[in-house]
Amino acid sequence: MIYHYQIHGIPVQTGDIICTSDGKDDILPGQFWRFLGRLLPGEIDHIVIYIGPGGRCVEAGGRGVVTFEIPDNCWQCEAVLNERGWLVDSFYGVAYPLKDRGLSSYEEISIREDIAAYCLAQLGKPYNLNFLNAEGEDAFYCSQLAYKAYQRHGINLNTGLAMSHLPGSDQIVYPQEIWNGFPHQQAE
Repeated sequence: MIYHYQIHGIPVQTGDIICTSDGKDDILPGQFWRFLGRLLPGEIDHIVIYIGPGGRCVEAGGRGVVTFEIPDNCWQCEAVLNERGWLVDSFYGVAYPLKDRGLSSYEEISIREDIAAYCLAQLGKPYNLNFLNAEGEDAFYCSQLAYKAYQRHGINLNTGLAMSHLPGSDQIVYPQEIWNGFPHQQAE
């Protein structure tokens, strides 16, 4: 089943990718996450896959692959700190990897349902600290989870973004390249 929701007025459907920026200045854990986010290229530091129903999402974070709820159509990281392993971030927008692909309604529904099923099947797996291994499926980092879910349908979320000072970094699937590589809608 495909679910629909809104976050700060921006629509999401099952399988869409929520993009966030690490950190928040008004709480101490937020300042720690903002520092870590500065190590990544771009403004997007983390991604979450919307699953539904309601505000249900899946992410790979410090506690591994988990689900959590976005309450009241509003990104409130403080309300779900414990479920997310004290990850503090700010809502940036939503990326739509399936938009403008010329898919039939049946194809799009099938892909969205499979992305949700794939992500949910990974629940409980640990966080992948080996960012250079985006192809494994024993552990996941945030954008790797989305990458593997979409890869099953011939959609490559890895655009080859690299950091010049880190050899092999083009193997990493960065949250920023998901934002840059697909239609998206930014929060105001």
